[in-house]
Amino acid sequence: MKLLHVDSSINGANSVSRKLTKDVVAQWLRENPDTQVEYLDLSVETPSHFSSDAMGFRLPPSDAALSEAQQRENALSETLVSQFLAADVIVIGAPLYNFAIPSQLKAWIDRLAQAGRTFKYTENGPVGLAGGKTIIAALSRGGIYSTSEAGQAMEHQESYLKTVFGFFGVTDIRVVRAEGTDMGPDNRSKAFETAETCIKAVATRSFEAETEAA
Repeated sequence: MKLLHVDSSINGANSVSRKLTKDVVAQWLRENPDTQVEYLDLSVETPSHFSSDAMGFRLPPSDAALSEAQQRENALSETLVSQFLAADVIVIGAPLYNFAIPSQLKAWIDRLAQAGRTFKYTENGPVGLAGGKTIIAALSRGGIYSTSEAGQAMEHQESYLKTVFGFFGVTDIRVVRAEGTDMGPDNRSKAFETAETCIKAVATRSFEAETEAA
């Protein structure tokens, strides 16, 4: 089994989402010690933002048809999508920045979204090609968004990740949340306690959605 551990926070050692992903991976390894782990830090190895050159993979496969910039961007996209497809489990650390995911994480996902690799279009609509994987999204939020309709409408973090990986065909998407971490020490402590309980549930091979902690 292969696990891809992805962090995207820019806050280094002070990052809540990095602590969550570290704890998720540690718990997974306790349950599945034979797992091979590969690490990707998107704040350090940030893919360049999507551009017209990065669309080179849509052109004929002959490198002669591609410019030097397109070949370079195509190679990066191929590396990232191949790494993603090779993983059985992907643990993603995603802080909430301005109601959405970090741009570094979005840039990575843009490289994964390739027709013919992670999804395809058919006469009946799009079909995901990356099914059979487990995604564990470790989410950090300074405020509390999950307990009200207004809060849920404001966040484009969990909702986006579920949508895009669902589009890729992933049906096993598990969520760990630490929210309210900037709302005083009591809320922060409660957030970590809730997340710790959730991690013990989601970082197992057998998992039922109703065990997910809010």
